Amino acid sequence: MSVKPLADRVLVRPAEVEEKTAGGIIIPDSAKEKPLKGEIISVGNGTKDEQMVLKSGDKVLYGKYAGTEIELDGEKFLIMRQSDVLAII
Repeated sequence: MSVKPLADRVLVRPAEVEEKTAGGIIIPDSAKEKPLKGEIISVGNGTKDEQMVLKSGDKVLYGKYAGTEIELDGEKFLIMRQSDVLAII
C-alpha cells in the first residue's frame, strides 16, 4: 500500500471488533462499539509548528469520533491528525 498522509496526519488500522463477550455471548452488529485503539501504518512529515512524535508500528488509543474512515484494498483505515491520538500503548 502506498498511502502517505500529509502534514500532521496519520493512517491507522483499527483493532478488530470483539465478536463475543467474556461469557461467550455473541454481540450483534448493531450493538458493536467501534474500537478505540489501533496501529499506526504511516505518518506524515509534520508541520513547522508540530513535530511528528508517532511512527509506523505504534499501537495507539484515539477518541471515539476521531478520524475519517477510508477503505483501501478492501480494508478499513482511519486518517486522523496526530493531535486526535490520545496515547501510545
